[in-house]
Amino acid sequence: MKILFLLSLTLLLFGKYMSNESCKECHEAIYNEYQSSYHSKNYFTDELHHKVADAVDKNKYECAVCHMPSANNLKDLITGKARPDKKNITHTDAISCFFCHQIAYVKKAHKFNINTLTRQAADYKPSLFGRLEDPDENDKHSSVKSPIYIQNACVGCHSHKLNDNNVTIFKAMKKNQDSTSCVKCHMPIVKGDGAENMDKKARGRHVSHRFLGIHDKKMRQKSVDINLTLTNNQIRIKLTNKMDHPLIIQPARVKYLIVKVIRNGKVIWKNYTNSPREDHQAFFEYTFKDKNKQVIIPAKATSIMYSHNLNARESKVITYKNINLKKGDKVIVSMYVRYAKQDCSKVLNFKDKNLKKSFLIKSTFTTVK
Repeated sequence: MKILFLLSLTLLLFGKYMSNESCKECHEAIYNEYQSSYHSKNYFTDELHHKVADAVDKNKYECAVCHMPSANNLKDLITGKARPDKKNITHTDAISCFFCHQIAYVKKAHKFNINTLTRQAADYKPSLFGRLEDPDENDKHSSVKSPIYIQNACVGCHSHKLNDNNVTIFKAMKKNQDSTSCVKCHMPIVKGDGAENMDKKARGRHVSHRFLGIHDKKMRQKSVDINLTLTNNQIRIKLTNKMDHPLIIQPARVKYLIVKVIRNGKVIWKNYTNSPREDHQAFFEYTFKDKNKQVIIPAKATSIMYSHNLNARESKVITYKNINLKKGDKVIVSMYVRYAKQDCSKVLNFKDKNLKKSFLIKSTFTTVK
């Protein structure tokens, strides 16, 4: 009941809704960036989210709190009185521009944080928060530079999530961490106009709204360091998580190393036989269980079954001993990510091929001298 009350409070703060499309008139470059991001993905266009949400509950859509926060019937969605509607713009706008730029405060709570939106007076244009110095005036909304906005923008949805059994099924931020580092990394300042089409202030740069992350090749490469050394028939790998959040956040994902020794063009040793999961020290994931049975969808899990992760900025040394290395051997270490691990893919039967394959994060090699 407490959560429903807080959600109702959030709904009361909504004024007239401004669609993503309406933002395009003045912010076309930013609109186009946003459309390429995963923030623009909605229940109907994100297969992983859609199938996980339906597996949790085909009647209630509780995920709407973060994945469809602009919904004009949010309370009905999370209580099961309504379902996502392709004809409703407040549903298909996903994590909309209007919603994110109205966040005035985030109430920290045990299960998940609650976004509180700015109050909108009747018959007045809405006030939208941002980080732009001296924003131009316009006839659609007023613009307010707010340091609180930058600190809170990501905390409402990206901090943590506990299920009804008090099991943490998502955690990206430390208890007292704010959004500053998130914005710095995922929304960097880039060259080019875009904040406003008119750009009367001739700024020539704007904050990127691509929200680049694990799906972007360059961002993946920047996320980890792999330091490889060879000594006395031993392979030593120092793996460092360079991010300000854990290596694994989403429970559907896995990340792992593939280590190969190549001699005369042939692989003569590898760190696993059939599956990367065989090498526990180099396979990063967390799984859940309901009592003593493993569950793939963590919404109803009673505990964490297995966890192997790297915290923010944490390093781990992985060692392989008694490897018969010879001069000229090439040792290659590569790290990969799967957006949906095989267990999840089998249960949910994905059609999107990108959910079924692995993507390179980073690779390095050295030769035995």
